[in-house]
Amino acid sequence: MAHSRDRGEADRARAMLLTLLGWTSPRIAEAFGVREDTVRLWRCDFADGGVEALKASVAPGPAPVKSEAALRVVTPLLEAPVANRRNWTIARLISEIEAREGVRIGRSQLSKTLRKKTSAGGGRGTP
Repeated sequence: MAHSRDRGEADRARAMLLTLLGWTSPRIAEAFGVREDTVRLWRCDFADGGVEALKASVAPGPAPVKSEAALRVVTPLLEAPVANRRNWTIARLISEIEAREGVRIGRSQLSKTLRKKTSAGGGRGTP
């Protein structure tokens, strides 16, 4: 784990290895540019959960309610055959999302949501 691509994981693992070599929290903190309390937290996590506790985790946050609502409306609209579909602009999509889901989403958030959807799917981009 000390060779992890995630720098935080690697630093935490190296800190534990240095602990085993007798380094103190202040010395480790100075070496990694963190606070002593941070090193103590790493040590505590390691003592409680072993190597797994040192791995990076995604901090919990609120669900992407607006983005999910937007995708529920937009996906079928934009997947319809081109010959049979309306010319959807961002402004029209925003109005349609609000009408169907009761959710107001901004232009930039909708654009970002659509980019994420198309990049995850490997498509050509937003139609």
